[in-house]
Amino acid sequence: MQEGKKRAQNEANAPAAAEAAPAQDENKIIAERRAKLAKLREEGFSYPNDFARDQMAEKLDAAYGELAADELESRQVKATIAGRLMLKRVMGKASFGVVQDHTGRIQIYVSDDQTGKDQHAAYKHWDIGDIIGASGVLFKTRTGELTLRVTALRLLSKSLRPLPEKWHGLTDVEQRYRQRHIDLLMNEHSRWTFAVRSRVVQGLRDFMATTNYLEVETPMLQPIPGGATARPFRTHHNALDMDLYLRIAPELYLKRLVVGGIEKVYEINRNFRNEGISTKHNPEFTMMEVYCAYTNFTYMMSLVEVLIRHAAQSALGTTSVTYQGRTLDFGKPFARISMSEAIRKYAPEYWSNAQLHDRHFLAGKLTEHGVEFDAGAGWGALHLMLFETLVEKNLVEPTFIVDFPAEVSPLSRRYDRNPEVAERFELFIDGKEIANGFSELNDPEDQAARFREQARLKDAGDQEAMYYDDDYVRALEYGLPPTSGAGIGIDRLVMLFTDSPSIRDVIYFPHMRPES
Repeated sequence: MQEGKKRAQNEANAPAAAEAAPAQDENKIIAERRAKLAKLREEGFSYPNDFARDQMAEKLDAAYGELAADELESRQVKATIAGRLMLKRVMGKASFGVVQDHTGRIQIYVSDDQTGKDQHAAYKHWDIGDIIGASGVLFKTRTGELTLRVTALRLLSKSLRPLPEKWHGLTDVEQRYRQRHIDLLMNEHSRWTFAVRSRVVQGLRDFMATTNYLEVETPMLQPIPGGATARPFRTHHNALDMDLYLRIAPELYLKRLVVGGIEKVYEINRNFRNEGISTKHNPEFTMMEVYCAYTNFTYMMSLVEVLIRHAAQSALGTTSVTYQGRTLDFGKPFARISMSEAIRKYAPEYWSNAQLHDRHFLAGKLTEHGVEFDAGAGWGALHLMLFETLVEKNLVEPTFIVDFPAEVSPLSRRYDRNPEVAERFELFIDGKEIANGFSELNDPEDQAARFREQARLKDAGDQEAMYYDDDYVRALEYGLPPTSGAGIGIDRLVMLFTDSPSIRDVIYFPHMRPES
């Protein structure tokens, strides 16, 4: 298919470059095209919607692209196609063009004798970017390019704005994000990236269906934002005259469903967090959250590993990917290491386990590294901050970090042998947090106490601390079975699978500052 595209470009290049030349004044081009549209309207053009195609470019190439010219000619294969005119080479009594649909490109041949003088004359005045329909018979050109010899041609939609210069596409990264529709038209890699994203989500759904998990939907507008420590977006419902929040996570609702007897449940969900924007963060993002009764966090770690491996295989056909010059092999077992062990591994000097649980020692080390922290933070919060400072960037290969401080894990079950530590994990790949999971806290009194502590932190000014959720505590009082759960960041996973350096590359319409 790639070779076919290159041949098409070589066969129909020169005049198209002039037609799409960015040096021309865009306003002048738009005015000229509007004038063309006005004339077309006078002639009866009305953006028709009664044209039906019966073939796609990719399928035609797969079925007939390798046939010899004489064999293809003998078959007299008829086809009706439609798409956007991307290249055009106008000659005397015959012209070439390249039409792009969502599967690929195919060349067309328009002529006085086959298409008709009137239709050919009209075609000569059409512009790059116009959407057209064509019917005809397939043949091979002298250079071996699969081409549709057009017998009927029709303009379906007029493009009033010029496309970017075809050889360079939309090169300004910010404009690619702002005008994703143009990016997708001009950039094959972008189209591939979002196709991979779709296959990742479908692969996850297929796996969950085969393992008897039930997919559900939970509220995106919530009276109390819960399930994570994050700053929410607030809105107001007029009819109920009450403030609501866009969800920061579906966790507390999914666990209510487990209380209700849905023991294997998941949701592919959109979350919203009113926080910073970076190459790894967008205010709205997609996660998959999954919960399974009568399991603990070690089961959930294994499930997350299998899910990511399956997603890679189903989306890419391989478990080995190259990301930013490094090879990541999701087929190998993922490493598992405690947070304290990870800090000791990457610390510039040896630190004992006792030191890493000593608040005064941790505060001193953070100060040495220039990290600011809240004076009221306990050892657990400082322990996590030191991990984020020293370790995260080094976790390139898939690595589960386990044994988080309970202080920073308000929804996680504590270890029976050590109540200061939670049965929690996070998966890191290429220095990015990809998944977070734990054995769920199902003791309603312990959960109530932790909510009260979160409420205290919020009153003290922590805008990311959780609210006290009385309804959720009441649900726990009916009894939540031993349960484990996890959230997997879909956007970051797709970044890894598509070698995308920024989360904006894998979100169709990322949030941007308004244009001036």
